[in-house]
Amino acid sequence: MARVRITVCALLAVALFATAGFAAGLTDSLKAGKADLKSAGALTFGPEGILFIGDSAGGALFALDTADNTASKATPVEVKGINTKVAAMLGTTADQILINDMAVHPISHKTYLSVSRGRGPEATPVVLRVDTAGKIEEVSLANAKHAKVALPNPPDASNRNRVNTITDLAYVDGKVLVAGLSNEEFASNLKSVPFPFQAAAKGVNVEIYHGSHGRFETASPIRKFVPYKIRGEQNILASYTCTPLVKIPVAALQGGAQVKGTTIAELGSGNTPLDMIVYTKGGVDYILMNNNNRGVMRLSTAKIDTYQAITAPTDIKGMPYETIKELTGVQQLAKVDDSNAVILTLTNGSLDLKPFALP
Repeated sequence: MARVRITVCALLAVALFATAGFAAGLTDSLKAGKADLKSAGALTFGPEGILFIGDSAGGALFALDTADNTASKATPVEVKGINTKVAAMLGTTADQILINDMAVHPISHKTYLSVSRGRGPEATPVVLRVDTAGKIEEVSLANAKHAKVALPNPPDASNRNRVNTITDLAYVDGKVLVAGLSNEEFASNLKSVPFPFQAAAKGVNVEIYHGSHGRFETASPIRKFVPYKIRGEQNILASYTCTPLVKIPVAALQGGAQVKGTTIAELGSGNTPLDMIVYTKGGVDYILMNNNNRGVMRLSTAKIDTYQAITAPTDIKGMPYETIKELTGVQQLAKVDDSNAVILTLTNGSLDLKPFALP
């Protein structure tokens, strides 16, 4: 009997070691050295606190070991005038920095910011983190454990669309989904890049029906998207300028294919989505989306599988939404957990980092 117990314990130890080895393998694929970003744009987190960074100027995707895996239940505090504080830290003025994206570390709950110091193609990329007490520090890229993969067929470096090479990112089931533009005839592109990185495939060319424009389109990039399962099938819900919401099955993201998305909502013309998150409250899933012109919208997904494809000219139609009136001037939005989020809100020239309870 003792021998049986020893054997069982040995097998459990081997299983635990194998599991730990697999988890460690993700960060083990990252090698120390200079992360030579040409720009720092879209951000998202993957397992083990690995931060994925979109580099549109360099036409590349980076994975960075943040070495920031101390668990915390704390939520971020308010940091007023974060643009001024960041500018002073980087030795410049507030009008010479841009905060391009924001993501909250799923373990430490620290807020990460991708920043441009300066304007135009000569801007210096910077990654910052803000701890839950409001302290701001720069994440060193000089000798960081990282990996890089080049994206095929980005817009030419001299093309004004180069900044849209990567518009949004998400990690799903061992792959990084990358939305943006390519230099192909169907410019709107969606790539599925395995991680640890291998050579990135071409991605799929995406066509959608744009109700407020009254036509099918292939040149407009996905601005923001979230992964979401519908009837057990993994999809992305993608939002575009002027503001169609489109369902695209992840299984269709086979390199070089052409995919027609299903437009399930038109949320109003003259508007650009800035961020999207999904959260659960009271047993119902909600999408929260902030926009440059139409405030912060909340959409329930309770009947998401019942909305018919929009294929005729229209403005507002499909999934209904409510406007969260108390949230104004929201530039960036990031989820902390199913109860909390953080926003960057602009008021009278001051960009403030604020926590808020999800509605």
